[in-house]
Amino acid sequence: MPLSYKRSLIWLSVLVLSACQTVDVFEKNVSIPAHEWSSSFKPEIELEITDTTSLYNIYFVVRHTDAYRYKNMWVNVYTYMPADSLPKQRLDLLLATDDRGWLGSGMDDIFEHRIRITGEPVQLRKAGMYRFRLEQIMREDPLQDVMNVGIRVEKVKR
Repeated sequence: MPLSYKRSLIWLSVLVLSACQTVDVFEKNVSIPAHEWSSSFKPEIELEITDTTSLYNIYFVVRHTDAYRYKNMWVNVYTYMPADSLPKQRLDLLLATDDRGWLGSGMDDIFEHRIRITGEPVQLRKAGMYRFRLEQIMREDPLQDVMNVGIRVEKVKR
């Protein structure tokens, strides 16, 4: 392989890697027992934040089967910061539309959605443990065909 070709490949690799906008920091998903999310089952997810100077995008993650009966999912997300807490966020998560079907990525009959719950990137100003409690607030209880829910936190690359 000519030297100029090798240099071109290296240079292209550097450009592709530098084009990435975020670096994954944390993602944790909790399995829903029997794929039936009861309103009394409120999984909690903890993560430690040490970098308080960076900006972060926070996502709600849900994985469901194709048999899930709704186009959306109503949830409450409670965020507990070190020595503080935020008001709960009541979210209407759009999972499907009439014209496009499921909006998440899918394989066979399983679909996963990563839906950003912070409008703009946020700065987590306090170092320490952050805890998220997730609660489904749909009329159907238990909510059928939900496999996993979770939180994903991505550090925004500057």
